[in-house]
Amino acid sequence: MVVTMATFMEVLDTSIANVSLPHIASNLGASREESTWVLTSYLVSNAIILPMSAWLQRLIGRKRFYMICVALFTCSSFLCGTAPSLGMLVFFRVLQGVGGGGLQPSEQAILADTFPPDRRGQAFAVYGMAVVVAPALGPTLGGWITDNFTWRWIFYINVPIGILSLMLTSRIVEDPPYLQKLRAQGRPRIDYLGLGLIVVAVGCLQIVLDKGQEADWFNSTWITALLTFAIWALVAWVVWEWFHPEPIVDIRLFKNRNFATAMFFTFTLGTVLFGTTVVIPQFLQLLLGYPAQKAGEAMAGGGIAMFLMMPIAGQLVSRMDPRAMMSIGFLATAASLYHITKSISLQMDFATAAMLRTYQAIGMPFIFLPSNTLAYVGIPREKGNQVASMNSFIRNIGGSIGIAVISSSITRQVAKHQNYLVAHAVPGSNAYDQMTRSMGQMLARKGAALPSQQAYGRISGLIAGHATTLAYIDVISFLAVMVVCLVPFVLIMRRPKRAAAAAH
Repeated sequence: MVVTMATFMEVLDTSIANVSLPHIASNLGASREESTWVLTSYLVSNAIILPMSAWLQRLIGRKRFYMICVALFTCSSFLCGTAPSLGMLVFFRVLQGVGGGGLQPSEQAILADTFPPDRRGQAFAVYGMAVVVAPALGPTLGGWITDNFTWRWIFYINVPIGILSLMLTSRIVEDPPYLQKLRAQGRPRIDYLGLGLIVVAVGCLQIVLDKGQEADWFNSTWITALLTFAIWALVAWVVWEWFHPEPIVDIRLFKNRNFATAMFFTFTLGTVLFGTTVVIPQFLQLLLGYPAQKAGEAMAGGGIAMFLMMPIAGQLVSRMDPRAMMSIGFLATAASLYHITKSISLQMDFATAAMLRTYQAIGMPFIFLPSNTLAYVGIPREKGNQVASMNSFIRNIGGSIGIAVISSSITRQVAKHQNYLVAHAVPGSNAYDQMTRSMGQMLARKGAALPSQQAYGRISGLIAGHATTLAYIDVISFLAVMVVCLVPFVLIMRRPKRAAAAAH
């Protein structure tokens, strides 16, 4: 419960600021485009620190590193609330992202070392409830705070939670004996080149993913240059870390098939979960005209569903084959995505939208928990920090890539469907002429000025709405197929043996 408090606080902060951006921009005299750096700056610094977390834990001790991260996150949250300008707010958000980036890997490593393998699934279930509930509550809570108080309170609320977390951590959390022995052997040599390469690679990649859609991707010279540089730095970093005697990230762990497969599933889960978290509210706001707070409320059902299913999955993960659980989770998630494609429309009501997200969330715990549990099979105990660090890093990168690819795909599919529909809305055809006549007559009866011209405008709007709806259906259908295709890959993983698990 102690580490879950800080998890909830950090994950909540990744989404709570989304709905407050217009208020932040107007209050600090910035444009809407400039205000997005409030989100981007946090994500970039967060992504950079994630892969280094395991190395930093060994360097200064896990408990000390964790408390430093909580303290930095808490202090920078307060500073964000007091920021007098956008530039200062972005700077404080960078510091907040550094503190937040170290929390999740440390917490997962603490849980993995605190609980035996047969109880680890239940521990991750409690932890997972915070991870999945916080993003669902973020937009709703952020909208309520902004409407009733001021946007600055979305940062101030972290301060009392952070102070309580520090007090409890200092009394309850301890470094395990093996980690103390490891530190007694001496501090690891600082890998300056590896450190520089991962900072450059992740920083450039995150900026490309966040700003690529706005800059029209590869039609922008600076986006192309940044992506090229990111790929070069990432490849150079992998090669360098593979041969380095004391790497920041132990790339050789990918030789373990359970770990490699679990990271692949984590990446996919991040893509689907984060991607649909953006897609559904976007559809509700852009096409159905819902305000941001109402769209956030429609997502809350998914958080409640995962909150209820996590304890059940936590009990099952130690009683049945985790691979079978993952197969069930993938099939349930794919079925829910397919159901969304059959239900989504311009006539969809709020209750239907909320239930779609709820159905989609039910299968997620059956993927999240077994994947986390199986990732540790065959991994030496002293490498547990590396597993937790890489798991969080891969999930966040998967989410960033998923959001970028899904947003870009929707834009392209809208253009394709709109061209097709416009080509068939030809003046002179019986269907088109009949629609314009009937719509013009209806507008004339209501006293509209220039009813014929307004009829053409209404039809144009209908075409755009249907084209966008079809684009969302195409993208969600692809996600459903992608998730189904993951089912056979669970057979690659080895099921943990009880005897071996007890020894671990």
